[in-house]
Amino acid sequence: MRIRRAFARSTLRITRWRLVGDVPEGGILVGAPHTSQWDWAVMVLIAWANGIQPHALVSHTYFTGATGWVLRSTGAVPLNREDPGAAIRALLALAEGDEKFLLAIAAEGTRSKGEYWKPGFYRIAQQTGLPIALGFVDGPTRTLGMGPSFHPTGDVRADMDLVRAFYADKHGIRPENRTEPRLRDEDEVPGPG
Repeated sequence: MRIRRAFARSTLRITRWRLVGDVPEGGILVGAPHTSQWDWAVMVLIAWANGIQPHALVSHTYFTGATGWVLRSTGAVPLNREDPGAAIRALLALAEGDEKFLLAIAAEGTRSKGEYWKPGFYRIAQQTGLPIALGFVDGPTRTLGMGPSFHPTGDVRADMDLVRAFYADKHGIRPENRTEPRLRDEDEVPGPG
């Protein structure tokens, strides 16, 4: 792991990206804003620079040839969007009883601008009892790293208010593709009052 850590720190220094915050040893690492194909590599660099080996859900379509080998060797897990249950069940089995389990998820689910984030990060955190850690990429300031961690309370709207406040000034590599942190579940939950 020392080689990966040195590689990650050197790469960030050479490319003039500033790393802030510390990656927790275990949890569900939300990588956002997800606006570029480079976001997966960035989340791996953040974790490696902190001496952590994350798992990451990546579309199964990328797992061919040399690319598939690189993805698997860096902790990526293929996700078939038509049947996500199989990958999620395998990850839950890996996470069970492993305090150092770290899963990186691009909660937006796509690099294009969308209306909602995918709720998988929230549901997996609830099912495993692992905290949600907020990782970020901000292209305009060339800053990437980690923000706060929290355990989901079950009050989806309140938890997502915390997420929205954190990501309010984070723009990603391609700001025009940023999706506002919002879950469809929030629309289904009655508001206060």
